[in-house]
Amino acid sequence: MKPSVFFLKGVKGILQTFLGACAALSFASPLQAALPDSVFLFPHPTLHDGGRRGMLFKWSADGQQWNDVGMGQIYLRCDFGPWKKLYKPYLTQSRDNGKLYLYWYLDAEETAMAATSSEDMLKWAPQSYFMKTDKDAYVQKNCRRPVPVTVHTDGRDVEGWALKVPYALVDGMEKHAMYRAYAGRLNGERAAQDAVRFEGLQPVRAHIEVDSAAAKPISDMLIGAFFEDLNYAADGGLYAELVQNRDFEYSPADGNKDRNWNSRYAWALQGEGMSWKVDTVAPIHANNPHYAVLDVRRPGAALANTGFDGIVVRKGEKYDFSMFSRMLDGKRGTKAEIRLETWSGEVLASARIPLSSSEWKRHEVMLKATADADSAVLVVCPSASGCYALDMISLFPRNTFKGRRNGLRADLAQAIADIRPRFVRFPGGCLAHGDGVDNIYHWKESIGPLEARKPAPNIWRYHQTRGLGYFEFFQFCEDIGAEPLPVVAAGVPCQNSGIGGPSHHSVNLVTSQGQQGGIPMAEMEQYVQDVLDLIEYANGDARTTRWGKERAKAGHPEPFHLKYIGIGNEDLISDVFTERFVMICEAVRKKYPDITVIGTTGPSIEGSDYEAGWALADRLKLPMVDEHNYNTPGWFIHNQDFYDHYDRSKSKVYLGEHASRAQGCFNNVETALTTALFLTAVERNGDVVAMTSYAPLLAKEGRTQWNPDLIYFTNTEVKPTVDYYVQQMFGQNSGNEYLPARVTIDNRREEVRQRVGVSVVRDSLSGDVVLKLVNMLPVEVSADIALPQLEGKQVRAVRTLLSGQPSDKTARPQRSEMEVGGQFAYGLPPYSFTVIRFASPRP
Repeated sequence: MKPSVFFLKGVKGILQTFLGACAALSFASPLQAALPDSVFLFPHPTLHDGGRRGMLFKWSADGQQWNDVGMGQIYLRCDFGPWKKLYKPYLTQSRDNGKLYLYWYLDAEETAMAATSSEDMLKWAPQSYFMKTDKDAYVQKNCRRPVPVTVHTDGRDVEGWALKVPYALVDGMEKHAMYRAYAGRLNGERAAQDAVRFEGLQPVRAHIEVDSAAAKPISDMLIGAFFEDLNYAADGGLYAELVQNRDFEYSPADGNKDRNWNSRYAWALQGEGMSWKVDTVAPIHANNPHYAVLDVRRPGAALANTGFDGIVVRKGEKYDFSMFSRMLDGKRGTKAEIRLETWSGEVLASARIPLSSSEWKRHEVMLKATADADSAVLVVCPSASGCYALDMISLFPRNTFKGRRNGLRADLAQAIADIRPRFVRFPGGCLAHGDGVDNIYHWKESIGPLEARKPAPNIWRYHQTRGLGYFEFFQFCEDIGAEPLPVVAAGVPCQNSGIGGPSHHSVNLVTSQGQQGGIPMAEMEQYVQDVLDLIEYANGDARTTRWGKERAKAGHPEPFHLKYIGIGNEDLISDVFTERFVMICEAVRKKYPDITVIGTTGPSIEGSDYEAGWALADRLKLPMVDEHNYNTPGWFIHNQDFYDHYDRSKSKVYLGEHASRAQGCFNNVETALTTALFLTAVERNGDVVAMTSYAPLLAKEGRTQWNPDLIYFTNTEVKPTVDYYVQQMFGQNSGNEYLPARVTIDNRREEVRQRVGVSVVRDSLSGDVVLKLVNMLPVEVSADIALPQLEGKQVRAVRTLLSGQPSDKTARPQRSEMEVGGQFAYGLPPYSFTVIRFASPRP
């Protein structure tokens, strides 16, 4: 690992330039000799937002005149809960070892507290949280105490405490702020500034010489897909079910802001002579307690479902309808007419099913559409007076992906398959560890008959039926030739859990918020067993193991050949997390030593949790860790050496979530090319980076909670982004050997050199060689390419070119053929990504 993630970010030349400038500045300043040895340091939260943006500091030589530290740099943020607020910070210093300790309140009522520590005020230990009544167990003894002061800042007087510290400490904070400001300017670079940045730039010449004799093995799993039920990616998206709220289990507890979000959502009566309600007496299954009761006084009325923003129907297509029903009161032989209709009442398809069973019974029928409609409704119309209970009212297109029952939307699934992902991570990130302990995703609740699966609130504030469950995830991976990579919670919920809200009243704020509560230790043995059972479900013998038999009952007697399991996601590396993670990890490794356990390094690629996560991985000798990196286009340009410095003897890296993004910047040529540029560097480091996956994967237009996403969709269209095509170009052109290339550019400007990326890989199975060439410049790069393995030969190659203006959101790759040889010329168009693939001649 790098010695410090705070100080070794960016290319070495930039860092050396910055440090040299700092040294020159310090040496030249005559003010240094006149500064005091010690000063007062005053912490205070950002104002007007309850400290949500983080912690600021001021310093003073005399306790009267106060100065901003680091020009208002944020040096610490609260990690607790979704609101991240902090109140009344209190800084002390140990008399024993000089370590600094910082405390603050988590709520305005001052009932719960947080604590962290630091040697230099720059790198902080993971935060701890506790009730004020327990502070004696957390507050360090034998510390120097601060003095109470009132500091005027931002137009108000702020009361707090100031601690006397060596000025050298403040000086280090100031220099760090200078570095962060410098790095921020680099990371903030955007292509919109290129007209000024590269004014007068002439076309660039490059010489690229590939050294095939120095090939090194790299991962053949670099490009994958990460699925999370976010932005309506599952229900209403990839999961092909067309009926919304089919189980009548929508609830205000889902947290949706729609005031009508309840068990009747998406359902309505048509006509008169009938009323309906939702009941819970004698349901089909305890996991599915709600169902509809229709009280028909006069036949003719119907119960209608609007689907997910309408139901798409196509002429000639077949649709499978199913429903559980029970007659509570009525005539024997009663039937229900099932219709697909337009909003104007035009019937598109119809069929009849019986309603007369006195016990819950499932009925199904096929509907064939006679016309097209983009927004149809499903109608259930009893033929006679009576009282009828209905549940699990379902409609699937027969044309699902691979023709699977309870299957996936064919066009969306195919778009994912076309990336050619080597693995699929599921069922989510935040979704997997849930909104509070009670909302942790339990895989056993997502398998078996649909009516027995346990629906749950979605952490993204809607409903998950779990119809797309673990069996379907495993099956999808098998269908597209991808390794399954399930991620389970590490015994703690999402660090952003908001159960109970910031106004806690009598609730224990610490144990009810964030991941600090954790699954009670008395229940962890069962949770660990559940994780072991998951592996047995995937791989166990269908005749001799309990969970292998369950898999076989679902229709898959053969194992799914699970090789990987992720434990945790973006977790704060707290004591609560660590204790539970170690329990799960050790149990899996003991029973299933061939399974690759993937740990987590927190929500970012820097900071206390990142470093603590890596320290834990080192201690446990984990085979792989999951890093997440959402960053600006400029960051991906200036950090192409990020993985060059990683220790090859430590854990491999799974870059589980990454995306190039900026304020107001959706997927376009700029984000796509900066990602491509970074991925060429990832391929160079494919001996330490084993896997990557862009995130998020899917987003339904009009229901999007997070941007940008890789694939947008409506009920009728799939809309791949420019970033999607970069992932596809890498996924369809991967290799397992990296061929080093010496790149010589005729321009000495660093900002020019950084915007040209080259990666060459070889697929040892096919023998194909793939050149990936990225040009992030506004001018052409004329490249002379030397391929010694083709010396004296000319071969046909397939060229895939993606190019356009940086703001272009509609660019699509174009394929053509070309000839390549031992020496050939190729012009990289401005703002382009080119893949050249050819079969290397056999010796």
